[in-house]
Amino acid sequence: MSDFPSAPSAPDAHQPAATHTGASLRHTRAKGEPRFPDGPKADPAGSHFERRIRSFQPRRSRVTAGQADALQRLWPLWGLDIDGQRDLDLGELFGDAHPVVLEIGFGMGEATAQMAEADPGTNILAVDVHTPGQGNLLGLAERNGLSNIRVANGDAIILLREMLAPGSLAGLRVYFPDPWPKKRHHKRRLIQEEFLTLAAARLAPGAFVHCATDWEPYAEQMLDELTAHPDFENTAPDGGFAPRPAHRPLTRFEGQGLDKGHVVNDLLFRRVQLRDPHEEQSPTG
Repeated sequence: MSDFPSAPSAPDAHQPAATHTGASLRHTRAKGEPRFPDGPKADPAGSHFERRIRSFQPRRSRVTAGQADALQRLWPLWGLDIDGQRDLDLGELFGDAHPVVLEIGFGMGEATAQMAEADPGTNILAVDVHTPGQGNLLGLAERNGLSNIRVANGDAIILLREMLAPGSLAGLRVYFPDPWPKKRHHKRRLIQEEFLTLAAARLAPGAFVHCATDWEPYAEQMLDELTAHPDFENTAPDGGFAPRPAHRPLTRFEGQGLDKGHVVNDLLFRRVQLRDPHEEQSPTG
């Protein structure tokens, strides 16, 4: 049985009343009216934080009726806006003490849902800014009875920096981030030293970092950045890329890339144990 409550039976308060003839009027949004009043906000953090160089670019695409329905009904229950204005209690968010993995960028959510179903003892906090994908993942979670998924809307950097406690995450997944292929845009790539330092502060000792990309130059940069960072160690015996682990599903996007001859590289690193500086003693004579 699913842990999800059934859909509310009350009519949508935002829908216009029927006319005396029985025909309903189509609602036209006024300027500035949110598309999903009870759903994700367009800019949840607003102007509270400095405008840094963004590693993501919001995509505007059509939201289907099913996705819109999921956003309206399920967002108040399993969605959260990254506003940077509060400390997030992950145990309260998920309703249990299971370990939490942060997934940054989940596309349409199919792989996220598959991983959540295969590992019900791990909670997934999935972050994206793509509204159709947010609705799609919420719908998948409901249909498959997945109580271990929460969907976050906004900037993952603000989530990590302002809302999550040190050592609160059991893992980090970054699958197929925007490669920003042009050289002048490389500064927008997510996997860089500053981001890794921030992520390391939120990852528990022994937590994993799993990245995957089909853009080989970015894969090489990821490998260099992670290898050079003192808070992470490569789990691959040869210090290089890792085979795709069985728990990472082959996504539709990935399959399309493979059909085009793209090479997909996985990177599996581990957060090293924190060392207590008091344990380091000066050598005696």
